[in-house]
Amino acid sequence: MNDRSVERETLAKYLAATLDINRFRDYCPNGLQVEGRQQISHLVTGVTASLALLEAAQAAGADAVLVHHGFFWRGEDPRVIGPRQRRLKLLLSNDINLYAYHLPLDAHPVMGNNAQLAARLGLSVSSRFGEQDLGWLGSASPTLTCIGDLAQLVEQVLGRAPLLIGDPAQVIGPVAWCTGAAQQSLADAIEAGARTYLSGEISEQTVHLARESGVAYLACGHHATERYGVQAVGEHLAQQFGLRHQFIDVPNPV
Repeated sequence: MNDRSVERETLAKYLAATLDINRFRDYCPNGLQVEGRQQISHLVTGVTASLALLEAAQAAGADAVLVHHGFFWRGEDPRVIGPRQRRLKLLLSNDINLYAYHLPLDAHPVMGNNAQLAARLGLSVSSRFGEQDLGWLGSASPTLTCIGDLAQLVEQVLGRAPLLIGDPAQVIGPVAWCTGAAQQSLADAIEAGARTYLSGEISEQTVHLARESGVAYLACGHHATERYGVQAVGEHLAQQFGLRHQFIDVPNPV
């Protein structure tokens, strides 16, 4: 077991530089969101700073928790009441640090959610598109002959069947993807030349755009597509600083 440690601010600065957080316009602060103990030797990673994750991290003896979705959501009530109070109380009473990285963790070329999803699905990357270059464009493995094959691979890798809008027999063509709630990027993907688009979520109007454009859409699950970036970052930090790293998955059907 690793028994080295890193200072709280040293870790924050390293992650800020590694994930290039100042490059992004984001609706939430990226970095240290809740200050805990100064020395960190045991890091827990997870997708979202839910109470279930924080309780599991506390039970595991974590000094810090690193997540993709932290404490601040667009349009959320900022008052520290109800669920937020309980989450914050748990962290402060146990002196646990909370680090959160939203768009920077989607976009990192190696450890990001898009990169990690591509690696697991065998997608090759040719370019990026859309706002802040968050969308990725490339191609699927030539062993996959149609959209139905790709959907089966997604189910096998992610452990859940994607919602497919389109003909399973359709040729895959150029593939675009952006993890999480990136259904709004479908129009940009179409403009970039995609014939297939993968994201986590889908909206009512997105279905019509996919049908009318002839672009196949695979909604693969917000949580399911964003489990891998935090794991990659956690493993990187474990190697870089000799930390003990533990990924804790709190299943989410969305």
